[in-house]
Formats: sequence, structure tokens, C-alpha cells
Amino acid sequence: MGTLTALMLAAPLFGMTLHIDASTLEAPALAVDPGVFLAVEVSTELEEPKGPTTAELVQKRNKIKKVHKWFGIATWSLMTLSVASGFVQFYNQYGWWKGQADNPCVQGNAIFKQKACSGVPTAHATLVALTGAAYFTTFGLSFAMPDPLGVSEGNSDFARKLRTHKVLRWVTFAGMLAQIGLGIASANSEWFGLDRANNYKALRGLATAHMAVGLVTYGALTWAGAIMIF
Repeated sequence: MGTLTALMLAAPLFGMTLHIDASTLEAPALAVDPGVFLAVEVSTELEEPKGPTTAELVQKRNKIKKVHKWFGIATWSLMTLSVASGFVQFYNQYGWWKGQADNPCVQGNAIFKQKACSGVPTAHATLVALTGAAYFTTFGLSFAMPDPLGVSEGNSDFARKLRTHKVLRWVTFAGMLAQIGLGIASANSEWFGLDRANNYKALRGLATAHMAVGLVTYGALTWAGAIMIF
């Protein structure tokens, strides 16, 4: 029998009362350094991934914008040459909507000699390929630019210009795709069973559509660039 139990049983027999301080039965409290909780909290915060700040996004936008601008200028310059070479190609093969026997290729006075009268127009195709590479790079860069400040929103002059620029982006995109398709069809008409001897008017119509789409695309690109530069 334990000492404490014996005292509790014997005390009433001798007319005594046993009082026990409850504090002696309580387990001692553990002292915890508040710094431990602070360290855990700080460690947790450091481990949480944080996105880029607004300032960082603006800085990224400004960097991409410079590259986008110069690629846009390069695209416009190359497209100018492509349109000019396209006019030459159209004139050589069809004159200004002349008949099958009256165009410069048949008459023997084609610009840049008779090489442009048959097969794939190498010079024009090369310029178009370079234009396409520059354009689609410019197009992709326009989506890579973050807009944390919403600069295209609101009624400011710049916001309205930027919204117009974005709309024209899709006009030029559709025009580029249409030009590529029409150009391939025009240069490879034999794939579709068409030849200049038997389908002259059909091929002239196809070339006319190709040139018309090219002019619309060139106009949209010029407009899109001009409103942002001037």
C-alpha cells in the first residue's frame, strides 16, 4: 500500500483531516518558445510559390513589345515586296485581264524574262515564305505579351487604337491563310486538273482572287501598324 493511501485511510481514525494541494497532482506545463511557431510560419510562407508581380509583368510586356514592333516592321517590308512581285507575276501571265493570246508571256515580253511564265515563281514564293515566317512570329508575340494593367480597356485614345489593332490582327491572319491557299492552288494548278491552254479564264480568276486577298491583307497590316506607330 502506498504512503499516500495509508495516510488517507488513517487520518479519520485519529480525528485528523488530510488536505492535498491539487497543484502537486498536475503535470508541469511545458514552456514553448514562441520563436518556434514563428519559424514554422515563415518556413511555410517561403515554400508557397508566388506568381510574378505586376511590375515584372509590365517589364516583360515592354521587352516583348519592342521585339514585336520590329518583327511587325519586317513583316510589312517583306509583304510590300511580296505584293510588288505578285503584281509582276500576274501581269506576266495575264496582263491586265487580257486574253489568252495577248498576255506578256505569250507575246514574249514578260518582265524578268520568260522564266516567270511557267512553273513555280521562285522569287515570289521565296518572298512569300519569308513574309509568312516574319508574320506568324509577330502574330505569336502578340499573344505572349501579358497585360496586367488592362491597357486595351477603357475609352482612352491608346486603348481604342489597341483594340482596333487586335481586330486587324485577325483580319491579317485570315488573309495570310487565304493567300497561302490560293497561291499554292495558282502555282500548282495541274494538281486540280487545270492548265492554261484549256482553263485560262479559271486560272485568271484564281490569280485575281489571290491578288485581291493579298491587297486586302496588305491594307489591313498597314493600318494595324500605322495606328500603333503614328
